[in-house]
Amino acid sequence: MIRATLAAISTLLALALPAAAADDFIAAPTLRASVTVTSDVVRVGDLIDNAGSAALIPVYRSPDLGTTGTLTVGQLLSVLRAKQVIGVMTGDIKEVQVTRLARTLASKDIENAVAAALERRFGLGDAANITITFDRSVAEMRLDASNSGALQPVATRYDARSGRFDVAFEIAKDGNAAPTKLRFTGTAIETVEVAVLTRDIDRAELLKSSDLSLERRPKAEVAGEPASRDRSIGMQLRRGMRAGTPIRAADLVKPDFVVRDQAVTIIYQVPGLYLTTRGKAIESGAEGDTVSVLNLQSKRTLSGVVTGRGQVTVQGASQSAPMAPAVEQTSSVRRDNVPAAAALAQSLVQTPTAEIAQAQIPQAQIPQVRLSQAPAKSE
Repeated sequence: MIRATLAAISTLLALALPAAAADDFIAAPTLRASVTVTSDVVRVGDLIDNAGSAALIPVYRSPDLGTTGTLTVGQLLSVLRAKQVIGVMTGDIKEVQVTRLARTLASKDIENAVAAALERRFGLGDAANITITFDRSVAEMRLDASNSGALQPVATRYDARSGRFDVAFEIAKDGNAAPTKLRFTGTAIETVEVAVLTRDIDRAELLKSSDLSLERRPKAEVAGEPASRDRSIGMQLRRGMRAGTPIRAADLVKPDFVVRDQAVTIIYQVPGLYLTTRGKAIESGAEGDTVSVLNLQSKRTLSGVVTGRGQVTVQGASQSAPMAPAVEQTSSVRRDNVPAAAALAQSLVQTPTAEIAQAQIPQAQIPQVRLSQAPAKSE
């Protein structure tokens, strides 16, 4: 009986010993080859797996935000021994890289945030048209990785006269930590995209593609509607302008088809009647402009509409708008319009009677417009 009891106790002890040994087993601390941290201090638990109660012991100051530092294993073990951390398994690791995570704010991101805070406020337009200049150069900013919130404007000031701004932002952090506060000051100016002259241009020149470039200029500098590059090509300026001058829509005019003192063709055309003669422009004009021309045969000054390059159509009593011009110096009339043609030829071409009598110019020396009769159409 006693022997049986002792045997049972021995068996129970034998079964219990492996379980107790397993409970007493503690995993060995193991060094990490690569470490990432978010705080400004590197702790034992960041460097070693299974650090136990020593995990919160600070060891090193973290690298700068967004950078990586390197620790040799020998240096690290020496510091750990000083912190009473021993028995660390290093394996074949020669050095440990420590990277500090960060949130990066590019200067363009900050610029856009300021423009967005001013958009459509204080008389300014869209954020895309607001140019921001900071008082101090704003390079790339790096914040602790816990700053996960958006740039939220909490105070915005702007002086429309000087263009000065003062904008304060807050960035929410993870957890219940106090938000990060940022403040920026500088100048904000609304700009427009406008065609700018690349060289000095005279009044008579046609604008070419190479004469223009697109730039952003302060809106106040371009009084009126800015001219686009495409709209400006092929047009003329109302006045000569220097290189670097922004062009407004009001500065552009249609190109001159008739230039002052230029030889032109004077055209008179009504249904059944077509007359042309030589003349000289007294003033310049674009297509559709009314200009004065001198009839070189009659020496009379006429008023007509520019209908083409070097062509001026004289308005008639029965003609409300100029018709398609021709270039030949001829005339043609229907048979039933011969009397009207003769009267018109005399008024357009012939020198006034008083002038002929005074000048006593032989009739043969006066150039005449050729008249021809076109066959009448059968009704």
